[in-house]
Amino acid sequence: MDYDLEFFLGVATLLFGLIVLWARWKMPTYESSHSGLMIKITEIARSFFPILLIVLVIRSFIVEPFRIPSGSMLPTLEIGDFIMVNKFTYGLRLPIFHTMLIPANTPQRGDVVVFRYPDDPSKDYIKRVIGLPGDRIVYQDKLVYVNDVPAAQMTETEEQPYADLYGTKLFRKTEYLGVHKHEILLADSLRSRSRREWQIPAHNYFMMGDNRDNSNDSRVWGFVPEENLVGKAFFIWMNWNYSDGEINTTRIGSFIE
Repeated sequence: MDYDLEFFLGVATLLFGLIVLWARWKMPTYESSHSGLMIKITEIARSFFPILLIVLVIRSFIVEPFRIPSGSMLPTLEIGDFIMVNKFTYGLRLPIFHTMLIPANTPQRGDVVVFRYPDDPSKDYIKRVIGLPGDRIVYQDKLVYVNDVPAAQMTETEEQPYADLYGTKLFRKTEYLGVHKHEILLADSLRSRSRREWQIPAHNYFMMGDNRDNSNDSRVWGFVPEENLVGKAFFIWMNWNYSDGEINTTRIGSFIE
C-alpha cells in the first residue's frame, strides 16, 4: 500500500464519515449531558465529510489534476503545465489499494499516460506508450523500431527553440507510431550506434519520454505493469512556471496528443 495523498484523503473521508454516523446514532442523547469539544468535532465532520467524499470520488474515478515538474516530455508537455488525467479510460480502480473494479480500455500506442513509478509506486510518472504487451522494441540511432518496423521521423522546418542545461541544441521532429503522430526532441549530437532491444511481457508496457535524450524511462528502469496505470493525460488547463512566476496563457486549453 502506498501512503500518498490518495491514502490520507481516503482515511480522512472514512474517519469523518464514521463520526457523522456516530453522531446520528448517539448525539441526540449525548448532547443533553455533554457539550464542548466532541460537539465541535462532530460539526466539523458534518461540514467536511461531503466535500471530502466528492473530492475522493472525482479524483479516484473521474479526473485527477497533475503538474509537470520536468522537461522529459518536451515539446508535448512543458515544465509548469497543469494537466487533467482521465481516471476511467483504462478501467475503474479501488482507491488506495488500486484493485481493478471495472475493466475498460487498454493503453494504445502513442497514449500519454500517468503511472506509478515501478521502482517507487508512491511517485507518479508521465510518459508516452511506445510498446504494448508482446511487442519487440528496438532503439538504435535514435530511431524506435516496433516489431522491426521503424517509427518514421520528419524534421520540422521551423527554428528550434529548445536547448538543454548544457546548451545542447534539441531538434524538433514529428514521429509516427502507426497512425499516431506526435512531436519529439532529439539532441544535436552524434547518433549512438549501440542497439538496445526489449521483449515486452504480458500485462506490461514500454514507456518513453518525448524529450528522447533527456528522459528517465523504460530504457533505464524497465517495463510498467498494468496495475501501475493511473490514467490517460488529455488536457492542459494551466501553465505556471514556479521559477519565474509567469503564466503562459498560450498553453491553457490545449489537448494532449
